[in-house]
Amino acid sequence: MSRLPRICPIGIAQHIIQRGNNRQICFGSEQDFFAYVGWLKEFSVKCRVDIHAWVLMTNHVHLLCTPHEAGGVSRMMQALGRQYVRYFNHRYKRTGTLWEGRFKSCLVEDEAYLIHLYRYIELNPVRASMVAQPSEYVWSSYQINALGKVSNLCTPHCLYTALGINDTERQATYRRLFTSHVEGDLLEEIRAATKSGMALGNDRFKSELTSLTGRRLHTLPPGRKLGWRKS
Repeated sequence: MSRLPRICPIGIAQHIIQRGNNRQICFGSEQDFFAYVGWLKEFSVKCRVDIHAWVLMTNHVHLLCTPHEAGGVSRMMQALGRQYVRYFNHRYKRTGTLWEGRFKSCLVEDEAYLIHLYRYIELNPVRASMVAQPSEYVWSSYQINALGKVSNLCTPHCLYTALGINDTERQATYRRLFTSHVEGDLLEEIRAATKSGMALGNDRFKSELTSLTGRRLHTLPPGRKLGWRKS
């Protein structure tokens, strides 16, 4: 089955995940994390992509971002991927691919899902039992969004900004969102949309994006279409 074309509407947030090939380690030392974050900053600026939330796990990466140029996300990920693989292969004296094919992504409806994506991304180390609290994990945006750590990587989304009238109030409101996990139907919906490259949102959001882009952004029902058999 041919892959659906990747789309990148300007101003629409996207959730991105990129995994190591065969779930192999992508970050073997603290230096690797620093290198990746540095190039993420560089190429997000060059490609005009705002990064709202992120987490670097040992064998995969999650990003929540918004492009301000058509195709900006793909260009950013391609440049970042090439640069980091060259570095990683040289550092560990290896050859070949590092990433598991193309990155996976989904478009995100702001009002219903965007803040949940912040939580889903920054709670990854807790779900993986690496830490007890998201604040304990250094390689994510939680300390920036929840605790006010200074960073020139994260750009707050307008829905994050609307959480309070100032930084102190905003961060306190944000921390309260993390008293529960992202789980159940919401967790499965996020994972399914990202894996399939479909939109994460209500039917109206999906229909509007389909009209805008000309690409189907909802899953088809199981089974073959009526009339698929040849006469």
